[in-house]
This record gives sequence, structure tokens and C-alpha cells, in this order.
Amino acid sequence: MKKLMFLLVTLSASPAFASEGPFFSLRNAHFVILVAFLIFIGVLLKFKVPSMLMGMLDKRAEGIKAELEEARALREEAQTILASYERKAREVTSQAEEIVVAAKRDAQLAAEQAKEDLKVAIERRLKAAEDRITSAEAAAVKEVKDRAVQVAVAAAGEVLAKQMSAADKAGLIDSAIAEVETRLH
Repeated sequence: MKKLMFLLVTLSASPAFASEGPFFSLRNAHFVILVAFLIFIGVLLKFKVPSMLMGMLDKRAEGIKAELEEARALREEAQTILASYERKAREVTSQAEEIVVAAKRDAQLAAEQAKEDLKVAIERRLKAAEDRITSAEAAAVKEVKDRAVQVAVAAAGEVLAKQMSAADKAGLIDSAIAEVETRLH
């Protein structure tokens, strides 16, 4: 009941009833505005403006829907590419780890081989040095012997030269030459 009373009060206080004179008169501004508004609505309906607006809105909605579908497809493609790159990154990381392990192993083997090669080279150089020392010792001993022989020969020559005659000297020289020839050959 209260709602009905409120509706009657609201209708009786409308602006159309507030103007002076009869409502259906061209002198009533509210009537003229109502007629103009109805003509305006009629023109809009005549030229099918609501259907054009609806068509434009439908096109816009379809465009937005197509853009959303394209964005969704692009997102799925990007996720696929991202997953592919993540997989490749994991593969590259594991390959890099394998390469590092292999490099460490190869470096250790190379170091061990280098140690062995160094030992062999040191042994070879020591052997060569020992051979040179032995050769130098032998040369020194030979030189000392040769010098001793020369000194002994010279001393013997002096002693013999003082004690021997010229004929004895000639015979000794001939026998010494013969002996040297036999020893050298």
C-alpha cells in the first residue's frame, strides 16, 4: 500500500503536470519536448541506427574476441618456445658439465703423462751426463797416460841419450818406430 501511495505522489509531481495550461498543446514546452523526442526516436528507428550500433558493437566484440584468441594462441606458442628453450638450456648445462668433467680428466691424464715424460727426460739427461762424465774421465785418463808416456819417453830419451852411443840410438829409434806401427794398426 505504501508503494502505491509513493507511485501516485511521484506521478502527480512530474514536470508534465507542473506546466500551465493543457498538456496536449504546442504552447506547453513539455509536450513539444516529448513530441521532438518521439520524432527523434522515430528517425533513429527509420534509419535503423540501433541495428547499426548493434552491428558495430558486434563487430567490435568479434574483433576483441579474435584478438583474444590470437593473444591466447601467441601465449601458448610463447609457452611452447619457452619450454623448448628451458629444455635446451638444461641440455646445454648438462653438456657443459660433461665437458668440464672430461676436461678435468684429460688434464689429470696429461699431467700424469707429463710427469712420466719429465721422469724419462731427466733419466735420459742424467744418463747422457753420466756418459759425458765417463767419456771426459776416459779422455782425461788417456791424456794423463799420453802425457805420462811423453814424459817417460822424454826422460828415457834423455837418460839413453846420455848413456848410449850414436849407433845404439839409431837402433832404438828404428825399434820404437816399428813398435808404434804395430800398436797403431
